[in-house]
Amino acid sequence: MRIIGGKFKGRRLFSVKGFRVRPTKDKHRESIFNMISQDIAGTTVLDLFAGTGALGIEALSRGADFAVFVDSYPYALSAISKNIQACHLESRAKIFRWNILKNLNCLNPYKFDLVLMDPPYNIAAVAHSLLNLQQSECLKNEAVVVVEHALDEPFPDQLISFKQYDQRRYGKTLVSFFNFMLMESA
Repeated sequence: MRIIGGKFKGRRLFSVKGFRVRPTKDKHRESIFNMISQDIAGTTVLDLFAGTGALGIEALSRGADFAVFVDSYPYALSAISKNIQACHLESRAKIFRWNILKNLNCLNPYKFDLVLMDPPYNIAAVAHSLLNLQQSECLKNEAVVVVEHALDEPFPDQLISFKQYDQRRYGKTLVSFFNFMLMESA
């Protein structure tokens, strides 16, 4: 696994042994970043289910100002920390050990322009995570949210704040792109 583009292009990343962490394939990551390249410079990024941190580090490599990495698996957190240190990004990154499916209270006071999410497949993680994002009030208006998920992963009906603007299929994987719209109070 390596960084695809930007300042750290070609840099190899530490991975997590075993099958519990499923990193986003280089090909998928390159496609995602080609789609959102105009939305990265100067942003604050949230990498949910961060695994190795490859998505967030890719964003930092391409000009994001700051990234927050959230995962609950200790070996993933160790890999993220090693990768951040190897790229000398300690001042531009924060890591949280947190159960994303419970809530996202750990994100206060951060506000994000871009969310990159690659949750475990087939456990309804997408639905819970998007609802928790919506409730956390941590997204800026028009934030971009990118979700890698299984073909049959359900999306909740209550996602009135998320407007899907694109979706790409890669074999048995979908990548869905959303804009977050703050709801105006009456």
